[in-house]
Amino acid sequence: MTTTAPENGAMMKKETLIVKPAIKPAAQPVAPTPQVLVNKANKYPAARELVSPSGFINTPPFTLKNLVGKKVILVDFWTYSCINCQRTLPYLNAWYDKYKNKGLEIVSIHTPEFDFEKKYDNVQAAVQKYGIKYPVVMDNDYATWDAYQNRYWPRKYLVDVDGYIVYDHIGEGGYEETEAKIQELLEEKMAREGKKDTVVDGYVKPSGAVTIEAGSPETYFGSARNTYLANGDAGKAGEQKLTEPSNLNLNELNLAGTWNFAPEYAENTTAGAKIIYRYQAKGVYLVGSAVNGVRARVLRDGKPLTSAEAGEDVILKDGQSYVTFKEDRLYKIIQDKNGAGEHTLEIIIEAPGLKAFAFTFG
Repeated sequence: MTTTAPENGAMMKKETLIVKPAIKPAAQPVAPTPQVLVNKANKYPAARELVSPSGFINTPPFTLKNLVGKKVILVDFWTYSCINCQRTLPYLNAWYDKYKNKGLEIVSIHTPEFDFEKKYDNVQAAVQKYGIKYPVVMDNDYATWDAYQNRYWPRKYLVDVDGYIVYDHIGEGGYEETEAKIQELLEEKMAREGKKDTVVDGYVKPSGAVTIEAGSPETYFGSARNTYLANGDAGKAGEQKLTEPSNLNLNELNLAGTWNFAPEYAENTTAGAKIIYRYQAKGVYLVGSAVNGVRARVLRDGKPLTSAEAGEDVILKDGQSYVTFKEDRLYKIIQDKNGAGEHTLEIIIEAPGLKAFAFTFG
């Protein structure tokens, strides 16, 4: 308030004018034009619905239809004993933490490679082990896998706010590219909703991420797919007595002792049986199990593993290196801190009962 003197000399108040700022109207949702939707329909396939789920983990039952228009959806196909899938999980977990409140939903489709991966308790234990918080849908009959015409673990599809699959990535890697697309789709969603928020930029760098350094191919033990079996009858089910070969070639599976071949796995029926494989890689992983638990001694190039070579499932004791197989899962045998190289791995099994499913490398 200020004062001023009028012509008669009396003092009077002069009121200060207070101007209130105009109230800006709230941002309004912006519906897509018909042409935008036509262009998307001509360019991209629509997301497929979940088909005959075998179970749900971390969530009550739901449908993708009820998420479309509300969320950007990352559909991830995986299976828990797959090392390639395991190496993507730190990125998926980090994306979920970073973007779930911005409108991202991750829908994890667990499609099993082996029969033991159809067990709800096994999948649930893996979900807990890897700290997965997003919904996991069990796809034991491959119904959703087939609906997406998928053939790979892992595989990621991004579904936009209009329900179209606008991005598709097979296998590991491409993490920055995938995250950039997530950001783009979330920006589109928020613009549609009339929101002025911005998506956090930059890319996640998970502490658990592992660099891929594989050379040897995935190698199966079961008679349905054991094409790399070098010293036995590949593709033949039933019992075989096998002798350790004198010469070893790269990427050939050799077994010694008596083994019973089932379609998915080979099981040793004698103590002292061996698995011998000359590989090229940094890491070696064996998918296996043993009902009663079986210990095996591990040698690389004829020597016990050192702490710089041993995988996290290997125990170093009394100058030897051992792994004990029991649960249905992937066992980390070699994780070489010195990088990839060519070596001969021997696994000498102390008792009958190891079911060996597959070697994978990385």
